Amino acid sequence: MNLEKYIDYTILKSDASESQITTLCHEAVKWNLKAVCVNPCHIEKCKEILEGSETDLCTVIGFPLGATFPEAKLMEAERALALGADELDMVINIGALKDNKDDLVFKDINQIANLTKRKGKILKVIIETSVLTEEEKERVCKIIMKTDADFVKTSTGFSIGGATVEDIKLIKSIVGDSKKIKASGGIKTREFALELIEAGADRIGASSAKEIIFP
Repeated sequence: MNLEKYIDYTILKSDASESQITTLCHEAVKWNLKAVCVNPCHIEKCKEILEGSETDLCTVIGFPLGATFPEAKLMEAERALALGADELDMVINIGALKDNKDDLVFKDINQIANLTKRKGKILKVIIETSVLTEEEKERVCKIIMKTDADFVKTSTGFSIGGATVEDIKLIKSIVGDSKKIKASGGIKTREFALELIEAGADRIGASSAKEIIFP
């Protein structure tokens, strides 16, 4: 299988240097990857390097905790799109979900989904599966289905766990073909990436792109 167009090549570490980000972008273009995913402060540098390529620019919103003000997430999203981001990966308010404040979770997601829909851009919603119960995973997927978000994304990669085949199958059983799925967190081998795709993942977020594409 040609995995290049499944890969969001990712560096989200707080200590990522400009040289690392530059290398990430050049490798993504060289290998014809689907996207790079970086923190918002790197958008302008990445946009400059990716210009004219087929590799999209993805950034994160409310990352990695999701527990900031909805207004702050919206402002961050607007700024990111204005600077040239093609895709946004936003973190839900996980505590609100656990407190059964589903209206708050919906509004937090929906404001960004409305923005990306208007701008013709992509929104992936990070639900942080490793800290959710099965019931919470099902409930948040159903909330996301009520919005114009494009993807359900498993993980930030900064919590207690990452993507699992079981979670991808569960999400797929709920969203069907209405939303796509991005698996992320702990994906370091081609074999695991293929398992996740077989289970229903449409996109793979990984910092180990070379190991996945050229095992």
